[in-house]
Amino acid sequence: MTMMKRFPLLMTFTIGLGLAMPALAEAESPMGEWARGDGAAKVRIAPCGENICATNTWIKPGTKSEKTGDVLVMTISKDGQGTYKGSAFDPQRNMNFKLKLTVEGKSMTTRGCVLGGIVCKSVSWSKVK
Repeated sequence: MTMMKRFPLLMTFTIGLGLAMPALAEAESPMGEWARGDGAAKVRIAPCGENICATNTWIKPGTKSEKTGDVLVMTISKDGQGTYKGSAFDPQRNMNFKLKLTVEGKSMTTRGCVLGGIVCKSVSWSKVK
């Protein structure tokens, strides 16, 4: 099995958090509902315990490697205006990876990397709510 097939949620979203909640209340916050650029998934980003989680709320029918309810736990911190960096854990696949996300208005780009940054993928998102 190729590495890309082993971590679809990682590539679906790429976000768990040690970030203060007031800092996330600003306009460039990743919190809310997001639709993936390819139209195949929607996620809700919200606090979950001490972290932040991206939970699949809708997956396009016929998508084999993802399902509604899959969760990505993120530990990120603010790195600049609308930019966050850190790590994420995909409990469905027992995988950790580095994560960077950039929020600009109603658009977000996520970038997840595994294998020490050798394998990376960026995904675009549009804010739904």
